[in-house]
Amino acid sequence: MTTLSKLKPKDLRKLCDPKDFPFASTAELEPLEGIIGQERAVKSVEFGLDIKSEGYNIFLAGISGTGKVTLARNLVEKRAQQDPAPFDWCYVFNFRNPDRPRLLQLPAGKGRRLARDMDRLVNNLRKMISKAFESQHFEMHRNRILGSFLDSTNLMYQKLEKMAQAEGFTISRSQHGISTIPLRDGKPLDQEEFATLDDETKQELLERSKALQEKINEAMREYKELERTVREKMRVLEVETARSVMVPYFAALYETYREHAKVISYLEEVHQDVLENLELFAGQQEEMQFPAALFRRIDKKAAFKRYKVNVLVDNEGRDHAPVVYETNPTYANLFGTIEYESEFGILSTDFTRVRAGAVHRANGGYLILHVTDLFKNFFVWDTLKRVLKNREITIESVLKTFSVTSSEVLEPEPMPVEVKVILIGEPLMYYLLYTYDEEFRQLFKIRADFEVEMPRTGEHVSKYAQFVSCVVRRHGLRHFTREAVARLVDYGTWLAEDQKKLTTLFDRINDIIFEANVWASREKCERVEKRHVQKAIDEKRSRSDLLEAKVLELISEGTIIIDVHGEAVGQINGLAVYSLGDYWFGKPCRITARTFMGEKGVINIEREVRMSGSIHTKGVLTLAGYLGAQYAQDKPLSLSASLTFEQTYEGIEGDSASAAELFAILSSLSGVPIRQGIAVTGSINQNGEIQPIGGVNQKIEGFFKVCKLKGLDGRQGVIIPKQNIANLMLPDEIVDAVRKGKFSIWAIGHVNEGIEILMGKPAGKREANGDFTKDSVHYLVDRQLAKWAERRTRGIGRQGQAEVLPRGRRIRPRREGK
Repeated sequence: MTTLSKLKPKDLRKLCDPKDFPFASTAELEPLEGIIGQERAVKSVEFGLDIKSEGYNIFLAGISGTGKVTLARNLVEKRAQQDPAPFDWCYVFNFRNPDRPRLLQLPAGKGRRLARDMDRLVNNLRKMISKAFESQHFEMHRNRILGSFLDSTNLMYQKLEKMAQAEGFTISRSQHGISTIPLRDGKPLDQEEFATLDDETKQELLERSKALQEKINEAMREYKELERTVREKMRVLEVETARSVMVPYFAALYETYREHAKVISYLEEVHQDVLENLELFAGQQEEMQFPAALFRRIDKKAAFKRYKVNVLVDNEGRDHAPVVYETNPTYANLFGTIEYESEFGILSTDFTRVRAGAVHRANGGYLILHVTDLFKNFFVWDTLKRVLKNREITIESVLKTFSVTSSEVLEPEPMPVEVKVILIGEPLMYYLLYTYDEEFRQLFKIRADFEVEMPRTGEHVSKYAQFVSCVVRRHGLRHFTREAVARLVDYGTWLAEDQKKLTTLFDRINDIIFEANVWASREKCERVEKRHVQKAIDEKRSRSDLLEAKVLELISEGTIIIDVHGEAVGQINGLAVYSLGDYWFGKPCRITARTFMGEKGVINIEREVRMSGSIHTKGVLTLAGYLGAQYAQDKPLSLSASLTFEQTYEGIEGDSASAAELFAILSSLSGVPIRQGIAVTGSINQNGEIQPIGGVNQKIEGFFKVCKLKGLDGRQGVIIPKQNIANLMLPDEIVDAVRKGKFSIWAIGHVNEGIEILMGKPAGKREANGDFTKDSVHYLVDRQLAKWAERRTRGIGRQGQAEVLPRGRRIRPRREGK
C-alpha cells in the first residue's frame, strides 16, 4: 500500500508545453480585448445594464485584482455608446426668490451656448443702452421734459414772490426749503431791526408770516407732485428708449430658444429686470472718493452676476451617455458643493458658485464607485441611497452639512437624476450590506460575482498569452518568448493551487510581467526569456521570505526542535501555513501526544489555554468521535490523552493537523514509533477518512527545506490527502528530489494508509470474532484500551465496597471525583 500511494514526479505538477503555442513571441499576437474567465460576471453585468427599472443598480463582488474595474469600464463604456447624450443643466438667478436658484434643462451643448448668449446680451445692452441715453434724440426729449418742469417751477416761484410782496414779505430759497422775510421800505428786515420793533408789530408780522407760510407749503406740495410727474415721465422715456434698443436682442433669443419654455420664461424675467435696473446700464460714472467708489464698483459687479448662466453640467461635444469613475468620492466630489468667498471678512456666495459633483456629471449615464471609498467619507453612503431612492439630487453647502457656520446659504432647485450606479467591492462588504441595510437590497438588485480562478483550457491559455501581449504593448515593454509565456501560465496555475485551473488575479501576473522585463533589460536582452520570468518569481519571494529564513535559521540552530531522522513514540511532524500579506510559507510543527488511563478523553492543551481557534478545536473533538467508534463498541473508552503543538506561542486555527494528531495518539497507545522524517497534513472525519486541506504546496516546500537543511536521507517525505493531488504545483527542486528517490510524497484517503506509512506495521482490520488483526496497530491500541477499561472497572468495584474503620464505624462508599 505504501508503494501504491506514493506519488510519481509527473503527479507533482502540470507544466505548459511551449510547443503548444503557435508563435515565437508575443509580438506576433493580437492584444487581448476585455478580460477572461469571468463569464458569469459578464452575463450579470450585461443583464443589469439592460434593465432600466428603478433599483437595478449593480454590485461587482470580488477580491482585488480579479479585473472588476476593467470589466466595469469595458462593458459600461460599450453600453454607453448605445445611449444618447444627456441634457445640459444650468443654474440661473431666481428673480422672485434669489436664495433659490432656478434649474434649466437644455439639449447637450446648448447650456454653454445660453451662457455665451447671455454674456453677449448683457455686453450689448450695456453699450447700446448707454449710447441711446447719450443720443441727441434722447437728450432732446429729456430736455423738453426738464424744460417744461423748470418753466412750471419758475412760474410757481414768481407767483409766490408776488404773493409775498403783496403781504409785505419776500421769499428766500435754500437747501432747507423756502422761507419768508418781512420787508421795511422795500428792503428785507434783518434780525437786529426786527429786535427793535415793538411787541405788537412783531406779533402782527409773525401772524402774517404764518399765513403766508401755509400758502407756500401748499405750493410746495404742488411742486413735489409736479416733480413726481416729471420723474415718471423721465422713467417712461428711459424705459421706452431702452426697450427700443433691447427688443431686437431679446427677439433673437426668443426665437433661438422658442422650444424651451423654461428658458423663454427666464428670458422674459431678465427682460423685465433690465428695464427695472436701467441705472446699471446707463454708463453714468459718478466721481467718488475711495472707498465709496470701490464699494460702488463691487455692488455693480455683483448686480451684473444675476444675468450670468452657471453651466453646471456641460455635455457639449458628447454623442453618448457619460461614464464617470469617481476615485475620491467625498461628499463634495460626489454630490456637488456651494463655494464661498470672503469679502471684507464676510463669507458670501451666489448661484454662480454652485459646483457639480460626479452624480451630476453621470446623470443620464453611469457612475462607477468603490464601496470602501464611500464608507471612508461621512454622510456619503446615506446621501447616495437618498439620491437613488428619490431620483433627485439637492446641492447643499458643506458648511451647512457640518453646521460649521451660519453664513449665507443657497437652496438650489433639485435636479432630477437618472443614473445607474456600479459599486465595486469585496464579497464580504456585499454580504454585510445585504444583511444589515434593507435599503441596499432594494437599490442594488444585481450582483456580479468574480471568480478567482478559471479552467485551464486551451482557449484560456491562449488568452493568457494575449493578455501578456496586451500588457507589453500598452506599457512599451519587451515582448515575451513562448517559453516565458509558458512559465507565466504555470505561475498562474500555482497561484490558483489547482492543476486544472488558472488564476484570474491578473494584478499578480502583471507584477511578474513588469519585473521580468526589468531582469531582461539588465541582461540587455531583446526578449523576455523563461529564465527572466523565473528570476522575477524567485526574487519576488526572496523579498518577502525574511521571516521564513529566520524560522529555518532557528530550526538549524536547534532552537526550534524538529526531528527529521529516526523514530519516536507519540511524536509527529505536523505542517502549518503562515500568511504574511501576499506571501505564504509552510513550517513544520512538532505535535506530541501522551495517553493514560482516565475518562477525560482528548485534552487539547491549546484549547485549555485559549490558544485554539474554533475550527482547530472542532478537529480535536472529532478525534474522540473516531476513537469511540473504532475502539469503544464493546467497552468504555477509559482514556485521557493530552495533545499539544510544541514550541508554538501564537494562536492555532484550522483542522489540517487533526490527522497528524490522531497518528500521534495511536502511536502513544500502541507503543509503535512514528518515522520522524515524514510530516503529515490533512483533516479527519469520524469515519477515519482523510479530508483535503489548503496550502498544500507551501506545506510540502516548508518541510522539504527543513529536511534539506538537516540532510536528505531518502526516508523523508510528506503525507497529504489524495484529494490534494490536483493542487500540487511543486518547484523543480522537489520534483527532482522525488525523481531521485531522496524525497517522497504520499497521498492517502484513510487513516489506515497513513498508519502503515508512518509506523511500518499493518493498520489491521476487525475480524469475524470482533478482534483486530493480531499484532496490527489497531490491535495494540485496542488491547491497551481494554486493559485500562478492565483496571478501571476493578478499581471502581473496590472503591464501591464499604470500609471498616478501626473502631467498627462504617462510612458511605467512596466515589471517584468525590
